[in-house]
Amino acid sequence: MSSCARDDLDLSSEERQNLPETEYSTEYSRESVELEEEEEDEDLQLSGSFTFLLTDAMEGKRLDACLSEFIPGQSRSFLQKQITAGKVKLLQSSEQDPALGISLEKAGRKMKAGEILSVTIPEPEEIHIEAEDIPLDILYEDADLLVVNKPKGMVVHPAPGHYSHTLVNALMYHCRDQLSGINGVLRPGIVHRIDRDTTGSLLVCKNDRAHKDLSIQLREHTINRRYRAIVLGNLREDSGTIDAPIGRHPTDRKKMAVNQRNGRHAVTHYQVLERFGSYTYVECRLETGRTHQIRVHMTSVGHPLLGDSVYGPQKCPYRLEGQTLHAMVLGFRHPTTGDYMEFTAPLPEYFEDLLRKMRAQGS
Repeated sequence: MSSCARDDLDLSSEERQNLPETEYSTEYSRESVELEEEEEDEDLQLSGSFTFLLTDAMEGKRLDACLSEFIPGQSRSFLQKQITAGKVKLLQSSEQDPALGISLEKAGRKMKAGEILSVTIPEPEEIHIEAEDIPLDILYEDADLLVVNKPKGMVVHPAPGHYSHTLVNALMYHCRDQLSGINGVLRPGIVHRIDRDTTGSLLVCKNDRAHKDLSIQLREHTINRRYRAIVLGNLREDSGTIDAPIGRHPTDRKKMAVNQRNGRHAVTHYQVLERFGSYTYVECRLETGRTHQIRVHMTSVGHPLLGDSVYGPQKCPYRLEGQTLHAMVLGFRHPTTGDYMEFTAPLPEYFEDLLRKMRAQGS
């Protein structure tokens, strides 16, 4: 198999122009990219009172922008909420500022170098995750683990703004108190995760011993994870390997990007299954498991996933809810018996319908 470059495309010049650029060489904080596959885009659990001196580089910047530099990891919206709640005060200014000593409640206020701010972040509210009677498509279950077939549109675990109707809520009802606790109250039983609009097989652990064993298998890249996807364009080669580091996007922290300087090692192997002219049906095998890995890697070589409005074109000729991506095969060594086990999640109905339409159009 050979590495695939961005020039190996069979797209029109107009399609090329509509593709988002995903390869960056811009330097940015390593803290923004060194995130494990399991980590979520949630605010850090930071609380207390802090005092900051504004540097010359912050002259003329917005208040919320200055705070985001002092408190990396907190979302801009979170910091804006603290500002409007009166949690930020101006303690010192180089001028006789009428705002001295009172709360600054405008996130867009232009700041001056030498000013000193006091920021108070309240203790985070205690989160209670409720068990919910949501049907599960269980491919396998025993005393140590489950393999579930996750539907499209379901978030794997609770996160800020999304504390109900997740896979974890359903698992808590099904398993009661028999879920591993290694990943905390928000992610009981969760060893790895797939995106909300990605369907397919997902591994869940019922105890910490199984969780630790399977986490090691993930870290050592011995778990077999094979996905099915439909990508834009016609891949020139029947198979290939994309070996390109992935890290956080330098300006949009909710996106990932190929980043040669600051990204983490990431490898995706692909195999063409069918060709439909403007689209290609492929199998992708993960050697590593970075966030959005297949979506970012296929986009980086000019073939974003059909329906992926985050990394691909905004317009889609088919009515889809997110990317056409399915975690089909999941194979691993059982943590108790040591036997190799492999499970296949059937393609969802929308995916089968889409393939039928493309085959009919090509005949």
